[in-house]
Amino acid sequence: MNKNLTRKLTESAIMIALGTVLSLLKIDLPFGGGVTIASMLPVVLISHRWGWKWGVPTAFVYSAIQLLLGLDNVGYAANFIMAVGVILLDYIIAYTAIGFSGLFDTVLGKTRKSLAVGIVVTFVLRFICHLISGAWIWGVWMPESFMNMTMTNPWIYSFLYNGWYMLAELVVTMVIAMLIYQPLARFIRREDIR
Repeated sequence: MNKNLTRKLTESAIMIALGTVLSLLKIDLPFGGGVTIASMLPVVLISHRWGWKWGVPTAFVYSAIQLLLGLDNVGYAANFIMAVGVILLDYIIAYTAIGFSGLFDTVLGKTRKSLAVGIVVTFVLRFICHLISGAWIWGVWMPESFMNMTMTNPWIYSFLYNGWYMLAELVVTMVIAMLIYQPLARFIRREDIR
């Protein structure tokens, strides 16, 4: 095995572990969902450091771990098709999308702007997965009232429920990413490798 591949695998494993630990440190929000301490940022950083083609498989492994941690949620599905929907939309596709964050380096370079755009776009992709899942699968548990509004449409409920915590997650991740960008710029650009 070459030295570069060993480095990629080791760094990815460390970042997946860090992201997993951060995902367990969650603040539950009053209207549902929760915000972590930028649990997806380690995967985003790997995608920007090694490129999206490496970031996507790294994010896939992270998604599988998130699925294992949230396996109880699959039991709420009313049937097999919905269970597959939960697995794919709430975990595998939603979290794997984060690995595409580094794709924007090809257009914007390995810059702060590319990191910011990558975070926003991939978090929106994750939100879309949860939006679909929320309306299709979780809509059966839609309350009569949510955020002091009468709920009659599962799409609106899903938009509000998932939008609430995903926006908070996006803001926390973006703030931390921008704060740590300068110290990590050499890491992201691979200037630390000799």
